[in-house]
Amino acid sequence: MTTPRRFPDDFVWGSATAAYQIEGAADEDGRGPSIWDTFSRTPGKVLNGDTGDVADDHYHRWAEDVQHIRDLGLDAYRLSISWPRVQPGGTGEFNEAGIAFYSRLVDALREAGVKPVVTLYHWDLPQELEDAGGWTNRTTAYAFAEYARRMAEELGARVDTWTTLNEPWCSAYLGYASGVHAPGRTEGEGALRAVHHLNLAHGLAVKAIREVLGDDAKTSVTLNLHVVRPDTDSAEDADAVRKIDALANRAFLGPLLDSAYPDDLLADTAHVTDWSFVEDGDLAITRQPLDVLGVNYYSTARVRHFAGDGAPEQNDGHAESAATPWVGVTDVEFLEQPGPYTAMGWNIEPQGMTDLLLSLHATYPDQPLMVTENGAAFDDVVSPDGAVHDPERVAYLHDHVDAVGTAVDAGADVRGYFAWSLLDNFEWSYGYSKRFGIIRVDYDTLVRTWKDSAHWYRRLATTRTLPGVDEVSPPDGGTTVRHASRPVPHPHEGAGRAGTLSTRGSSSAGQSSGLIIRRSWVQAPPALLARAEARRPSRTR
Repeated sequence: MTTPRRFPDDFVWGSATAAYQIEGAADEDGRGPSIWDTFSRTPGKVLNGDTGDVADDHYHRWAEDVQHIRDLGLDAYRLSISWPRVQPGGTGEFNEAGIAFYSRLVDALREAGVKPVVTLYHWDLPQELEDAGGWTNRTTAYAFAEYARRMAEELGARVDTWTTLNEPWCSAYLGYASGVHAPGRTEGEGALRAVHHLNLAHGLAVKAIREVLGDDAKTSVTLNLHVVRPDTDSAEDADAVRKIDALANRAFLGPLLDSAYPDDLLADTAHVTDWSFVEDGDLAITRQPLDVLGVNYYSTARVRHFAGDGAPEQNDGHAESAATPWVGVTDVEFLEQPGPYTAMGWNIEPQGMTDLLLSLHATYPDQPLMVTENGAAFDDVVSPDGAVHDPERVAYLHDHVDAVGTAVDAGADVRGYFAWSLLDNFEWSYGYSKRFGIIRVDYDTLVRTWKDSAHWYRRLATTRTLPGVDEVSPPDGGTTVRHASRPVPHPHEGAGRAGTLSTRGSSSAGQSSGLIIRRSWVQAPPALLARAEARRPSRTR
C-alpha cells in the first residue's frame, strides 16, 4: 500500500474564477463596457462569435454558486472584481450598484466560512481607459491605484487577501503584441510599455490598499510564470531559454521582487525601445512587500535557437497570430511538446509544477507562494444519467496536487492551491468551446452539475489528504450529481451566446439567489529534488 499524501491543516484549498468569464449582465445596473466587451463583439476575434454578455449568469446566480463553494468544503474562493462594473469609465464616479454586488458576495462567502481572495484586475479594463491608450498610457496605472483604494475602503478587512493583477504577461503581450486578447493591438513597443505600467500599477495599488487598511492588509500578485526547457544542451538553446525567460518571467519578477529590470532584457529589446518610459522612482514603487506570490501553472514550453531556415515553429500554447507575443525575439522557436495534451493542446507535465515552485523557492527563499490557478480543459460528456465523468481532469488535478506536495516536502513555502476553475466559463478567444470547470454549466439552461472532479476535489479539501484518482464518490455518502434544484431558464433566451443583453437596469442582482544563468524556470535544483524524494510519505507494499 501507499501512504496517502497529507497536507498541513492550514494549507488553503480553493477554487478560482474571473468576472468577465462568469458574471454576464454586461449591460446591467450601470456597468460600463470593458475591452473584452468590445473585443468579443468584434467579428472574427472570438470563436463562434461568443461573448461574455451572459456567460454563467453568476451576477444573478451568485447565491447558488456560493452554496456550491460551501458544499465543496473550500477554505477560500478567488474572485475578481469587474472594474467597469464598479467604475464604468475607469476614472470619475463609482457605481454604487456594482459595489453593492461585490459587498453582498464577500459577505455571503464569509458567512459560508470561506475566505474571499479578491483579484482587482483580471483583464477587463474599462473601454474608456483603452480609448485613452490603455496600459500603454502611464495614467492608467494611477487610475488603477484609485480604483484599488476605493475597493479597499468599501470591502475593507472582509477581504482575506487582495491580489492586484492576474497574469500581467497576458494583458501586456497577448493584448498589445500578438493581439489575440483584448484590446487586440499589435505594437511591440506598446507591449513593453504595458509591461511596465502594469508593474507600476501593482506597486501603486498595494500602497493604496495599505494606506487604507494598514500594513496588516494581505496583498499579492498572480503571475503565469513560464517553465521553459532547452531542446538540447547547446549554448545556443540555453540562450534561447534565457531570452524567453527574460520576457516571460523576469520582466515581472525583476521589478516586483528585485526593484530592477534585468540587464539582458533591456539589451535584448534595445532595438524595440529604450525603456525611457521607466521614470525615476518607479522601481521603488513596483517592489512592495507581498504576503504571498500567486503562481499560475498549466504546462511547459520547449525552445531552441532558430537558425533562420524556413518558418520558425511557434508551439507556444497561445492562439495563432501574424504578430508574436515574444517582443524583440526573432531567433527562438517553440517546439511541439510530447503528449498527453489537454483540450487546449497544452502538454501535461506535473514535474513542471514542482520545478517551478522549487526554482522560485531557491531564488526567493523568504517569499511565500500560493498556486492560484491550475486545471485543465477536456471535452466533457454528459452521461445518460446526467453525471459528468471526467477521469482525465481528475488525473490531472491529482498529479499536479501531488507535484505541489513534492515541492512542499522539499521545503518550498507553498501556502495553498486553487483549482481553475469552479465553473465552466467563457474561455477568452476560445469562447465557450473549452471547459475548465469542476462544475459543468449547461449554457442553454445554466444548470450547474458537479463533475466527478468536483466530488474528488471536495474529498481533498475536506480531508486534507490526496485521494486516489478513483475516489470520486462523495465521502459522506451524498448524491453523485449535484445541480440546481430545477433548470433555470436562460435570462435572455433567444439572444444566443453572442447576443447583446436585452434587459437593462435590473436591480435584482444580489437580491436573490531553466535555471538561468541567474534565474530561469527550467529545472529544479538537484539538491532540492533529492530533499523532496527523501521526505516523500513512506510507502509499503
